Amino acid sequence: MHQRKSKKLLIYFFLLIIVSSISNNSINNFKLNKTQEINISGLNEEDNLKLLNEIKNLSLDNVYFINKSEIIKIINANSLIEKYEVFKKYPSTINIKIVKTTFYAKINNEGKTFLIGSNGKLTLNKSDYSELPYIFGKPNINEFLKLKKIIDKSKFSYKQIKDLYFFPSNRWDLKLKDDILLKLPNNFTYEKLDYLYEFLENYKGESLNIVDARIDKQIILNE
Repeated sequence: MHQRKSKKLLIYFFLLIIVSSISNNSINNFKLNKTQEINISGLNEEDNLKLLNEIKNLSLDNVYFINKSEIIKIINANSLIEKYEVFKKYPSTINIKIVKTTFYAKINNEGKTFLIGSNGKLTLNKSDYSELPYIFGKPNINEFLKLKKIIDKSKFSYKQIKDLYFFPSNRWDLKLKDDILLKLPNNFTYEKLDYLYEFLENYKGESLNIVDARIDKQIILNE
Protein backbone atom coordinates (compact mmCIF):
# COMPACT_ATOMS: atom_id res chain seq x y z
CA MET A 1 0.00 0.00 0.00
CA HIS A 2 2.80 2.38 0.90
CA GLN A 3 4.61 1.59 -2.38
CA ARG A 4 1.46 2.36 -4.39
CA LYS A 5 1.12 5.73 -2.69
CA SER A 6 4.77 6.48 -3.37
CA LYS A 7 4.36 5.57 -7.05
CA LYS A 8 1.27 7.77 -7.33
CA LEU A 9 3.09 10.68 -5.72
CA LEU A 10 6.00 10.18 -8.08
CA ILE A 11 3.68 10.11 -11.10
CA TYR A 12 1.91 13.29 -9.92
CA PHE A 13 5.27 14.95 -9.40
CA PHE A 14 6.40 14.20 -12.97
CA LEU A 15 3.03 15.32 -14.37
CA LEU A 16 3.36 18.59 -12.48
CA ILE A 17 6.82 19.17 -13.98
CA ILE A 18 5.51 18.44 -17.49
CA VAL A 19 2.51 20.80 -17.09
CA SER A 20 4.72 23.50 -15.61
CA SER A 21 7.13 23.23 -18.51
CA ILE A 22 4.35 23.56 -21.03
CA SER A 23 2.94 26.58 -19.24
CA ASN A 24 6.32 28.29 -18.95
CA ASN A 25 7.16 27.68 -22.60
CA SER A 26 3.78 29.05 -23.60
CA ILE A 27 4.36 32.21 -21.60
CA ASN A 28 7.90 32.64 -22.88
CA ASN A 29 6.81 32.21 -26.49
CA PHE A 30 3.82 34.52 -26.11
CA LYS A 31 4.93 37.85 -27.52
CA LEU A 32 2.66 40.86 -27.87
CA ASN A 33 2.74 42.58 -31.25
CA LYS A 34 5.41 45.23 -31.49
CA THR A 35 4.57 48.68 -32.83
CA GLN A 36 5.06 48.12 -36.54
CA GLU A 37 3.63 51.30 -38.04
CA ILE A 38 3.62 55.01 -37.11
CA ASN A 39 1.61 57.36 -39.31
CA ILE A 40 2.12 61.14 -39.07
CA SER A 41 0.07 63.68 -41.01
CA GLY A 42 -0.20 67.47 -41.02
CA LEU A 43 3.34 68.66 -41.81
CA ASN A 44 5.22 68.53 -45.09
CA GLU A 45 6.97 65.31 -46.11
CA GLU A 46 10.38 66.36 -44.78
CA ASP A 47 9.09 67.53 -41.39
CA ASN A 48 6.83 64.49 -41.00
CA LEU A 49 9.83 62.23 -41.60
CA LYS A 50 12.02 64.15 -39.15
CA LEU A 51 9.38 63.85 -36.42
CA LEU A 52 8.87 60.16 -37.25
CA ASN A 53 12.58 59.43 -36.78
CA GLU A 54 12.63 61.25 -33.44
CA ILE A 55 9.72 59.14 -32.20
CA LYS A 56 11.26 55.91 -33.50
CA ASN A 57 14.33 56.66 -31.41
CA LEU A 58 12.17 55.90 -28.38
CA SER A 59 12.53 52.20 -29.29
CA LEU A 60 8.80 51.66 -29.03
CA ASP A 61 8.11 48.10 -27.96
CA ASN A 62 4.42 47.40 -27.78
CA VAL A 63 1.42 49.54 -28.65
CA TYR A 64 -0.45 48.28 -25.58
CA PHE A 65 2.13 49.60 -23.16
CA ILE A 66 3.44 52.74 -24.89
CA ASN A 67 3.85 55.72 -22.60
CA LYS A 68 2.16 58.46 -24.59
CA SER A 69 3.84 61.12 -22.46
CA GLU A 70 7.19 60.28 -24.11
CA ILE A 71 5.71 60.88 -27.56
CA ILE A 72 3.92 64.03 -26.41
CA LYS A 73 7.18 65.42 -25.01
CA ILE A 74 8.78 65.14 -28.45
CA ILE A 75 5.75 66.67 -30.18
CA ASN A 76 5.57 69.62 -27.76
CA ALA A 77 9.23 70.40 -28.45
CA ASN A 78 8.44 70.85 -32.15
CA SER A 79 7.86 74.55 -32.90
CA LEU A 80 5.89 73.77 -36.08
CA ILE A 81 3.01 72.12 -34.24
CA GLU A 82 -0.08 74.02 -33.08
CA LYS A 83 -2.33 71.11 -32.09
CA TYR A 84 -2.15 67.33 -32.30
CA GLU A 85 -3.90 64.07 -31.52
CA VAL A 86 -2.26 60.71 -30.83
CA PHE A 87 -4.24 57.54 -31.47
CA LYS A 88 -3.32 53.94 -30.69
CA LYS A 89 -4.74 51.63 -33.32
CA TYR A 90 -4.52 48.09 -32.07
CA PRO A 91 -2.78 45.79 -32.48
CA SER A 92 0.36 47.59 -33.71
CA THR A 93 -0.21 51.09 -35.12
CA ILE A 94 0.12 54.66 -33.84
CA ASN A 95 -1.54 57.51 -35.75
CA ILE A 96 -0.51 61.12 -35.06
CA LYS A 97 -2.63 63.92 -36.54
CA ILE A 98 -1.07 67.38 -36.50
CA VAL A 99 -2.32 70.92 -37.12
CA LYS A 100 0.60 73.10 -38.20
CA THR A 101 1.11 76.51 -36.58
CA THR A 102 0.41 79.68 -38.57
CA PHE A 103 3.34 82.08 -38.95
CA TYR A 104 2.55 85.71 -38.16
CA ALA A 105 5.81 87.67 -38.38
CA LYS A 106 9.59 87.58 -38.67
CA ILE A 107 11.99 88.67 -35.94
CA ASN A 108 15.74 88.75 -35.37
CA ASN A 109 17.10 86.67 -32.51
CA GLU A 110 20.85 86.53 -31.94
CA GLY A 111 21.63 87.39 -35.54
CA LYS A 112 19.21 84.88 -37.09
CA THR A 113 15.73 85.41 -38.53
CA PHE A 114 12.95 83.46 -36.86
CA LEU A 115 9.25 83.09 -37.58
CA ILE A 116 6.74 83.73 -34.80
CA GLY A 117 3.99 81.12 -34.83
CA SER A 118 0.43 81.30 -33.54
CA ASN A 119 1.57 78.75 -30.93
CA GLY A 120 3.90 81.36 -29.42
CA LYS A 121 7.05 79.55 -30.51
CA LEU A 122 9.97 80.61 -32.69
CA THR A 123 10.99 78.65 -35.79
CA LEU A 124 14.20 79.30 -37.71
CA ASN A 125 13.30 80.85 -41.06
CA LYS A 126 14.46 78.49 -43.81
CA SER A 127 11.97 79.50 -46.51
CA ASP A 128 10.71 82.61 -48.25
CA TYR A 129 8.14 84.37 -46.07
CA SER A 130 8.53 87.79 -47.65
CA GLU A 131 4.83 88.52 -47.18
CA LEU A 132 5.14 88.48 -43.39
CA PRO A 133 5.80 91.76 -41.52
CA TYR A 134 9.15 92.20 -39.79
CA ILE A 135 9.34 93.07 -36.10
CA PHE A 136 12.03 95.52 -35.02
CA GLY A 137 12.85 95.46 -31.31
CA LYS A 138 12.64 92.72 -28.72
CA PRO A 139 9.05 92.25 -27.58
CA ASN A 140 7.80 89.42 -25.43
CA ILE A 141 6.15 86.95 -27.81
CA ASN A 142 2.94 87.06 -25.79
CA GLU A 143 2.88 90.86 -26.13
CA PHE A 144 3.08 90.50 -29.89
CA LEU A 145 0.27 87.90 -29.94
CA LYS A 146 -1.83 90.29 -27.87
CA LEU A 147 -1.15 93.04 -30.44
CA LYS A 148 -2.12 90.68 -33.27
CA LYS A 149 -5.48 89.97 -31.64
CA ILE A 150 -6.20 93.71 -31.27
CA ILE A 151 -5.37 94.33 -34.93
CA ASP A 152 -7.57 91.42 -36.03
CA LYS A 153 -10.44 92.83 -34.00
CA SER A 154 -10.08 96.28 -35.58
CA LYS A 155 -11.07 97.52 -39.04
CA PHE A 156 -7.47 97.18 -40.21
CA SER A 157 -6.42 94.02 -41.99
CA TYR A 158 -3.23 92.43 -40.67
CA LYS A 159 -2.20 92.07 -44.33
CA GLN A 160 -1.97 95.88 -44.54
CA ILE A 161 1.00 95.89 -42.17
CA LYS A 162 4.52 95.96 -43.56
CA ASP A 163 6.61 96.26 -40.37
CA LEU A 164 6.14 96.52 -36.61
CA TYR A 165 8.34 98.48 -34.21
CA PHE A 166 8.47 97.68 -30.52
CA PHE A 167 9.91 100.06 -27.91
CA PRO A 168 11.16 99.32 -24.38
CA SER A 169 8.26 101.39 -23.04
CA ASN A 170 5.94 98.60 -24.36
CA ARG A 171 4.71 100.86 -27.12
CA TRP A 172 4.21 99.88 -30.77
CA ASP A 173 4.46 101.63 -34.12
CA LEU A 174 2.87 100.07 -37.19
CA LYS A 175 4.14 100.73 -40.69
CA LEU A 176 1.53 100.10 -43.36
CA LYS A 177 2.31 98.83 -46.83
CA ASP A 178 1.58 102.27 -48.24
CA ASP A 179 4.49 103.46 -46.03
CA ILE A 180 2.34 105.38 -43.54
CA LEU A 181 3.72 105.02 -40.01
CA LEU A 182 1.15 104.83 -37.20
CA LYS A 183 2.58 105.83 -33.82
CA LEU A 184 0.36 104.19 -31.21
CA PRO A 185 -0.09 105.05 -27.52
CA ASN A 186 0.61 102.65 -24.69
CA ASN A 187 -2.27 100.29 -23.88
CA PHE A 188 -4.11 101.15 -27.07
CA THR A 189 -7.34 99.36 -27.96
CA TYR A 190 -8.99 98.20 -31.16
CA GLU A 191 -11.32 101.22 -30.86
CA LYS A 192 -8.27 103.47 -31.20
CA LEU A 193 -7.22 101.59 -34.32
CA ASP A 194 -10.74 101.91 -35.71
CA TYR A 195 -10.55 105.67 -35.15
CA LEU A 196 -7.24 105.82 -37.06
CA TYR A 197 -8.64 103.63 -39.82
CA GLU A 198 -11.63 105.92 -40.32
CA PHE A 199 -9.38 108.98 -40.18
CA LEU A 200 -7.20 107.62 -43.00
CA GLU A 201 -10.24 106.61 -45.03
CA ASN A 202 -11.62 110.18 -44.86
CA TYR A 203 -8.32 112.07 -45.11
CA LYS A 204 -8.23 114.39 -48.15
CA GLY A 205 -4.94 116.23 -47.59
CA GLU A 206 -1.44 115.66 -48.92
CA SER A 207 0.19 112.24 -48.78
CA LEU A 208 1.06 111.19 -45.24
CA ASN A 209 4.26 109.84 -43.77
CA ILE A 210 3.48 109.73 -40.06
CA VAL A 211 0.23 109.64 -38.09
CA ASP A 212 1.05 110.23 -34.42
CA ALA A 213 -1.73 109.12 -32.07
CA ARG A 214 0.32 108.89 -28.88
CA ILE A 215 -1.47 111.83 -27.22
CA ASP A 216 -5.03 111.13 -26.16
CA LYS A 217 -7.71 112.76 -28.34
CA GLN A 218 -5.08 114.19 -30.70
CA ILE A 219 -3.63 113.20 -34.07
CA ILE A 220 -0.43 114.84 -35.23
CA LEU A 221 0.43 114.55 -38.91
CA ASN A 222 3.74 114.64 -40.71
CA GLU A 223 2.98 115.13 -44.38
